[in-house]
Amino acid sequence: MTGPLPPADRIILEGMRFYGFHGVNPEERVLGQEYLVDLTVEMDLSRAGMTDRLEDTISYAHIYRSVREVMEGEPRNLLENAAQAVADRVLMDFPVDSVSVRVKKPHPPIRGSIIEFATVEIFRRRGDWLKGLAE
Repeated sequence: MTGPLPPADRIILEGMRFYGFHGVNPEERVLGQEYLVDLTVEMDLSRAGMTDRLEDTISYAHIYRSVREVMEGEPRNLLENAAQAVADRVLMDFPVDSVSVRVKKPHPPIRGSIIEFATVEIFRRRGDWLKGLAE
């Protein structure tokens, strides 16, 4: 019997800002708005910690570019779909074990409401993601 898994190493990018045209309302598709994205990837960072070489980890800049291409690319109706597209892209582009994506929409257009953010957060594991691709 094996013991509990050790805590996962993580790379975390918080507060990424993008301008996109997501939403179900026509004005959201025309005017667009800012979206905030927080992303956490889990992977073994021990080699990079020992070698101090970029080749042994993932470049923050490369992760950012992948997220930007999704968030500033094809308009999506739902935050859920935008978050899933970001997770799919990160799992496709980088050798990570898992990814957590939080997409925040400031001041969502809900009549009569005062809401600072509408937020969707998802977590995907590589193994589950690969199974989904095979189906």
